Amino acid sequence: MNLLPLFAHADDRRDACLETGLPPGESPDHDLACHRACEPAMPTLSESLGRAANRHHCWSVEEFHRMAQSGLLDETDRVELIGGELVEMAPIGSRHAFLVDRLAECLGSDPFASPMVRVQNPIVLDEPSEPQPDITLLKRANHADRHPTATDVLLIVEGSHATLEYDRDVKLALYARDGVPEVSLFDVTAGELTVYREPIEGQYRLLRKPTTSEATAALLVPGVGIAWAEVV
Repeated sequence: MNLLPLFAHADDRRDACLETGLPPGESPDHDLACHRACEPAMPTLSESLGRAANRHHCWSVEEFHRMAQSGLLDETDRVELIGGELVEMAPIGSRHAFLVDRLAECLGSDPFASPMVRVQNPIVLDEPSEPQPDITLLKRANHADRHPTATDVLLIVEGSHATLEYDRDVKLALYARDGVPEVSLFDVTAGELTVYREPIEGQYRLLRKPTTSEATAALLVPGVGIAWAEVV
């Protein structure tokens, strides 16, 4: 077996031989000695497992759907596809659930409003991602054959309890990159609402925190909004 190609250049082989104390060509086993002196130590089991864990597959939306169709995932598996990774969704606490229900009532209370209100159902984004926002206001259309995309979305409402930092730093950036025009993020613990608008280059340029007594109208849906005092 020729071991010399393991070293990129002749100079590297010479330097390796000097480390062994064997002048080049002095011993018939000189090449093998050089290789043994310079080959890296075998990784431990924990190191190997760590390296394997760092190599993850970037799942596509189609693969994500096939996992559900084949039974690898079912409705009891609370996972989202975020940036090609399967992310386990946090359990929904009673206060979080109550606020989502109240917000859905407020946003869907106008019988003359045209948007469709969806609660904790998927939308498809690029990168690839398929998050499940707490509430989505959509342009009214038939979505029986496909999930809505960002171009169908008028407003997203996300509630955060233990996942506030993740929702703000990761999911909000996804929505901005896909051009979702408006996102309202409510902090379940603090009882605060933050409204994000004007997505530009993966960030929302406009941010405001309405007071509890202030009603917030949806940007693209006249007559529909959030009266935070009535919700909390």
